[in-house]
Amino acid sequence: MAQANLRIEIAQVLLDVEQGRSLAQVMPEAQQRVGDSDRAGLQALSYGACRWFYRLEAELATRLKRPLRASDRIVHHLLITALFQLRHSERADYAVVNEAVEACRTLGRPHLTGLVNGVLRSAQRDGEPAEITGGDDRFSHPSWMTEKLRHNWPEHWQSILDANNRQGPMTLRVNQARTNREQYRQQLAEVGIESQPTDFAPHALQLTAAVPVTRLPYFEDGLVSVQDEAAQLCTDLLQLAPGQRVLDACAAPGGKTCAILEACPGLAEVVAVDSAGARLPRLEDNLRRLDLAATVIEADAGDTKQWWDGRLFDRILLDAPCSGSGVIRRHPDIKMLRRETDLPALASIQLELLERLWQILAPGGRLVYATCSVFPQENHRIIQRFIKSTADARLGAMDYPWGIDTGAGRQLFPNPQAHDGFFYASLDKESTS
Repeated sequence: MAQANLRIEIAQVLLDVEQGRSLAQVMPEAQQRVGDSDRAGLQALSYGACRWFYRLEAELATRLKRPLRASDRIVHHLLITALFQLRHSERADYAVVNEAVEACRTLGRPHLTGLVNGVLRSAQRDGEPAEITGGDDRFSHPSWMTEKLRHNWPEHWQSILDANNRQGPMTLRVNQARTNREQYRQQLAEVGIESQPTDFAPHALQLTAAVPVTRLPYFEDGLVSVQDEAAQLCTDLLQLAPGQRVLDACAAPGGKTCAILEACPGLAEVVAVDSAGARLPRLEDNLRRLDLAATVIEADAGDTKQWWDGRLFDRILLDAPCSGSGVIRRHPDIKMLRRETDLPALASIQLELLERLWQILAPGGRLVYATCSVFPQENHRIIQRFIKSTADARLGAMDYPWGIDTGAGRQLFPNPQAHDGFFYASLDKESTS
């Protein structure tokens, strides 16, 4: 595919995200429209432009005398794409400018080629501005997100924002039912893949550089899975034991379901529930690859009348729907898609799920509440509200070396060299005896 046409596809991806679709939805469609050799570049440039969108947008605003018309918004995103390449790629500047001009012409906007050329040549000549007054440029986040983090975490907000703008490392979960971390690390070394044990998850290896899963030894045989270190911590918190019946609510795509089954093969049953039917095949594929068995149900986990068989669970993992603010580095489109007004609605869903699932937890059982968020509104404040209104709920002990003790759970922040941002709380149900 001509480079100019590839730039058009990237601009269209940005436009689609701006209009409310996620990269996960848009990228497969866009990759079908380009050749095999261009798919990696399409993804890297699209993700990069989303990651730095707010800073690029602020710079572009200083270089345009007036905003482009709504009907020319695709050209606006073409300029964002080209600015990203000028600032963050190794492609020659002259090639970036020429390809953007040609793409503008291909888009049927020959009257804007002079503007595109002028804007990009001035950007090339001037270099990246150190700071742009009045924009969301410094941290490349929407201003509401920056301010909320500044308010919530006055000692940590800048490091959170900085981590969000870096690509997260590739981390593996070694299947403890089949091998161990040191053995698999040696197998990686034998094929030239460097790795290090993680600090907190006992079965995790972090790769020095990401590789396709096809390069991982015995991946298809189920010896290893890709999963961030923070997400792997759920199994210790659940305190699994043989004979237990376990519910993984909001389970797709199944990483935690499989981690639970690997951690304790003697469980009586694991039930995995998720309302996203389109994501369940991936969960089932993971189970098959790892040679694991779970009861998979497509349903709203909170609507227990729809799916629950009346038998109580000894353990429940509630990985609640959330803002995703702890995994922005892996999903940079979250910065463009999420709105501050989403948080109260999400908090209501989270508390309602917690209250409903509590009813199907056996006395003496444990529920682990998890989110990939760094906003207290979705995390320890939910737990505080729940504990206050639920007579038989008690905070479980969480004496762990990771995260910050919030008084109602532990908060992990995204770490550029390690784990994603995550929150966990353990809730124990009083026994009736």
